[in-house]
Amino acid sequence: MEKQKKAYLYAAVAVLFWSTIASAFKKSLPYYSDVLDLSILHLLFYASLVSTIALFIHLLFSKKLNLLKAFSKADYLRSAVMGFLSPFLYYLVLLNAYSILSAQEAMTINWLWPMTLVLLSIPLLKQKIKLKSIFAIAVSFFGVFIIATRGNILGFKFTNPAGVLLALGSTIIWSLFWIYNVRDKHDEAVRLFLNFMFGSVFIFLSILFFAKIEIPDVGGILGAVYIGLFEMGITFLLWLKALKLSRTTAHVANLAYLAPFLSLVVISLVVGEKILLPTVIGLIFIVGGIILQKLYG
Repeated sequence: MEKQKKAYLYAAVAVLFWSTIASAFKKSLPYYSDVLDLSILHLLFYASLVSTIALFIHLLFSKKLNLLKAFSKADYLRSAVMGFLSPFLYYLVLLNAYSILSAQEAMTINWLWPMTLVLLSIPLLKQKIKLKSIFAIAVSFFGVFIIATRGNILGFKFTNPAGVLLALGSTIIWSLFWIYNVRDKHDEAVRLFLNFMFGSVFIFLSILFFAKIEIPDVGGILGAVYIGLFEMGITFLLWLKALKLSRTTAHVANLAYLAPFLSLVVISLVVGEKILLPTVIGLIFIVGGIILQKLYG
């Protein structure tokens, strides 16, 4: 099989896995928590631990563990900060959003993060923004507005303000994570392993201080394992492999836009949610704005 076909295959598998994650979050959360319950930390801890182990095994078999020797004390400190942002803070906020909102709402609003990244890059990376980019961002945010009001845009009434704010907050944290990672030239898989290792430590300490250690039943463990492997670990490695094999990033990057639409299908089938028309329309606006930004930004 030629490289480009392999790239498409890896990318397609990654997109399929990512399209199941919203449903995995929603199905797993009842085993751990109620709304804004800190026991969500347990789901996050087990998932993060699984991801750390999976990434360690990958580094071991790819003979990349020796790359850790190239990290200075400052690099390890940076990895600790990154681990605090993600997986710790980002997924804690995101999972709380999922516990409040429907899966379709939380997933769709979370897809706003590329536009949040553009906005934060202006003050943090001193990047200039074009008028066309401002229009593209406005298009995406209008999509969030449609979803948050469930189509009642004239009434200007948000159906669940707390959940929407949490979902939007997760996009800010995720964007900050990528902005602070942009200048790090170390191997991406090694960086990811360290992020999850430190993140797992932060999550475990939070459980000790703010909750109590609990072991969920089989369903909860299976959910955490699935999330740890296919949201946080293996899928990211598949995507990296696709990018590396592809002739250009654009050849496979556009496949990622299929993920939120496939997610709606999975949410309907697995979670049993009725997919609302405002969700679909809002998602079209969000993804449309992202595509416009890529074309004209």
